[in-house]
Amino acid sequence: MSGVCVGIAGFGYLATRDIVGSVLFAFALLGVVHYKLKLYTGTAGFITPGEGVYLLRVLGGNILGCLAVALLARASAMPLQEAAQELLQARLNVGLLRGGLLAIGCGFIMTTAVTFARKGSYLLLLFGVPLFIVCGFPHCVADAFYYLAAPLDFWCANYTDILIFYVAIVLGNFVGCNFYRWVMGGNPS
Repeated sequence: MSGVCVGIAGFGYLATRDIVGSVLFAFALLGVVHYKLKLYTGTAGFITPGEGVYLLRVLGGNILGCLAVALLARASAMPLQEAAQELLQARLNVGLLRGGLLAIGCGFIMTTAVTFARKGSYLLLLFGVPLFIVCGFPHCVADAFYYLAAPLDFWCANYTDILIFYVAIVLGNFVGCNFYRWVMGGNPS
């Protein structure tokens, strides 16, 4: 369900590609936190050692939820596939190393926002999500939606680059999600 929430928010963002879409994207994290759903970036900073397989299952479930909404995006009369391709081509143009480094910022913001939300303060969810979007920090679940919504010919032409870049984003998000823990010791809460 987290992937569905992110996919719907991504659908809205692709429809606008502006600050309004960035703000509306907060719908995803608000829904995830309210319903206590498992989102890769909302979970990665709070797992215990040995839960790596669990985290990969969470990511797999998130991707499946994104796929369901990406199929809706393909049915839309709006130019969502073209918007997804444009966004992703810009991501790929950034390069593997820079993309992975930028993804750290997203993970950091997400863990901060979720930590505050778990204490009943949702304001950082409303600011954090638009912040990572306007900064261009990749989010592995949102990017999964964009890749799945992009035209198939784009996918086929860039398959290897997409998969390698995606792994860098997942790892960068993980580093950002755990930055508090590694620097301060213990969970961020």
